[in-house]
Amino acid sequence: MIKNLFALALGLASLATFPPLAMGDPTSLAPAQHPRLMLTPDGVALIRANLGKAPLFDASLAETKASLDKILNDSPDVPVPKDASGPTQQRHARNESEMRNAGFLYQVTGDTRYAAFVKARLESYAKLYPTLGVHPASKENNPGRLFWQPLNEANWLVDVSQAYDCIYETLSPEERTRFETNIFRPMVQFISEIHGKEFNIMHNHATWFVSAVGMAGYVMGDQSIVKKALYGTKMDGSAGFFRQMEELFSPDGYYCEGPYYARYALMPFFIFAEVIQNNQPELKVFERHGEILRKSLFALLQQTDSEGNFFPLNDSMKEMNYRSGSVILPVNEAYTRYGHDPSLLSIVLAEGRVSLDLAGQVVALALAATPNPPPFPYASVEYSDGPEGSGGGIGILRSGLGKDLSVAVMKYTSLGMGHGHYDKLALEYYDQGREILTDYGSVRFVNVEQKFGGRYLPENETYAKQTIAHNTVVVDESSHYSGNYNTAKSLHSAKGFFQTPDPDFQVMSATDTTAVPGVAMRRTVAMVRDKALDHPVILDVFRLSSEKEHLYDYPFHFMGQFMESNLTRTPHLTEQHPLGEGNGYQHLWVESEGAITESTEKAGSLSFTWLDGNRYYTITSAADPSTQVFFTRIGANDPNFNLRHEPAIILRQKATNHVFASAIEPHGSFDGAKESTSGSFPVIRSVMVLASTGEGTVVRITGERGIRWTLLIANDSPDPSAKHLVKADEKTFSWVGPAKIVKE
Repeated sequence: MIKNLFALALGLASLATFPPLAMGDPTSLAPAQHPRLMLTPDGVALIRANLGKAPLFDASLAETKASLDKILNDSPDVPVPKDASGPTQQRHARNESEMRNAGFLYQVTGDTRYAAFVKARLESYAKLYPTLGVHPASKENNPGRLFWQPLNEANWLVDVSQAYDCIYETLSPEERTRFETNIFRPMVQFISEIHGKEFNIMHNHATWFVSAVGMAGYVMGDQSIVKKALYGTKMDGSAGFFRQMEELFSPDGYYCEGPYYARYALMPFFIFAEVIQNNQPELKVFERHGEILRKSLFALLQQTDSEGNFFPLNDSMKEMNYRSGSVILPVNEAYTRYGHDPSLLSIVLAEGRVSLDLAGQVVALALAATPNPPPFPYASVEYSDGPEGSGGGIGILRSGLGKDLSVAVMKYTSLGMGHGHYDKLALEYYDQGREILTDYGSVRFVNVEQKFGGRYLPENETYAKQTIAHNTVVVDESSHYSGNYNTAKSLHSAKGFFQTPDPDFQVMSATDTTAVPGVAMRRTVAMVRDKALDHPVILDVFRLSSEKEHLYDYPFHFMGQFMESNLTRTPHLTEQHPLGEGNGYQHLWVESEGAITESTEKAGSLSFTWLDGNRYYTITSAADPSTQVFFTRIGANDPNFNLRHEPAIILRQKATNHVFASAIEPHGSFDGAKESTSGSFPVIRSVMVLASTGEGTVVRITGERGIRWTLLIANDSPDPSAKHLVKADEKTFSWVGPAKIVKE
């Protein structure tokens, strides 16, 4: 029964279309019945017929109605724009969502008070918008009018076009003309012509731009505007919505700016795709580019930890997760348009909300019929980057379930445009549902007026984007590509190998020869399970090759409380100094410095243990007397306290060729409430690099409980059938394939 209902819902929705755009007609669309954007008349009929049958949808509807009913009789508050993230900006943002919701409620309930609510605000904006010049808080090179930046203007137009669409039939021709003349057409011109350059680029801003303009075009029945949105201002396909679908994603769905901006970009992609489908089904928008929208949604969800938080690649706010409102609609649309994948229902269940549209109700009906859906299939997975899949990629290794899910993420993508960071081969590590080896993300307090109007702060450039802010090797205290955007934007790392058939030995490897001239970098990360250990161990081997001597810094950014180290440490108790003068080093206080002791030298390894959550973690690294170690904390040269004060340990080596090799071991447990602890000392005691040649690297890991592993890594070929031979001292190691672990 429920499947028949879904089929009926989709069938009626697809029938609720309008005369196709005749691309030879230069001005207008044939007259069409409204609503015609995210809602259609038949879709509204289905929603009404199924009210009371889909609890999650009904709850979202009731919550929205209760919230809106409190202000239904309030006079419109449409202030003159003043601030970037303060009261006027927030008021206009609330107005857009309230108008969209009121339009939806009018369609579903038929209560004319909701239509009157939208109309009154449109009247106010029709008076205000023609009077506006440049927003007083705008950036000089990218000014907005109603908002400080045109991106927010596009956000507003996406919502308000839907509101207008929902009440369109209640308005007189004179009222429609007034609203379109004073609001919609000027906004379309502002976004697509005055900001035409940004409209035509491949970027999340442009996705919002073309979606807003296209939706305004559809609701007004103006074909030339719709064509501009679909094919760019030249209307030749060199830009616009369809070109963005081809350029912004890799063939397997990775979005070029990373997951934080993917969740923001996917919303207009799915919204406008639904609008196109409802108006021009012959364009087959959901099938385009190999169903790229479906792939992108699943790739986005795979880029989350066990708590649903997005991996903080590039400019990211670490609080963002898939419960964000901008992800809910794409999940609902993907479920409805792409075969009702039941695993998406577990995401819907975790989100606890659905979108207020037909797709939201379809998903809620499915969840009512399947209250215990199968879990989302998190997996070890590799994604390519770039429109052809040739721009590097990202590797994700996973082992375990729930709070015991271990995740290692290595980033070897392209830069990620203006929001990209200089962090080739960077590593992140998650355990206990926590970020154990951390990435800073971005320096920004969204919508906090006191912090530069909620915009990116200066330290985003001076610290967060710099290489030292990430878990990857820094060469000569200079960021990758010397922190130069123009140099970095067309370059990328290269995929090496990614093998995960054996759950006890998953391994990924990537290389980079572009980030630092004259230095070849290769990082191999393995996730290893062993019966002697309670949790998977991360093995990290970072090989550097150069003809000249360099200063190599190998940082681990972590959270938690220092426990112990086998280093002799010199703490700076009364006076501290920054680690360097630029490239992010100026923001790191040196709290302590470490030296290799006799026992450390004998073991050939240094170790550092800390407590995070309810578990201990130890990094055991190959080292010798020439290895310097710094214990640092973010916060130097930060007069406005914009940076979080987080710790790191940095291993420094001066060399031409060098291999950093480490084991990151979770162990033991801590329960503060019970005042109990166990296993606070690591099992692994030594990590040693036995050999590293052009053909391969050999690393020995030893410890208690009979731990004696040999990690063998091919440096010359990822061919799974290639044979490799490396001599170390008087022993010869041979293996087949890109990597192997031998447990003796």
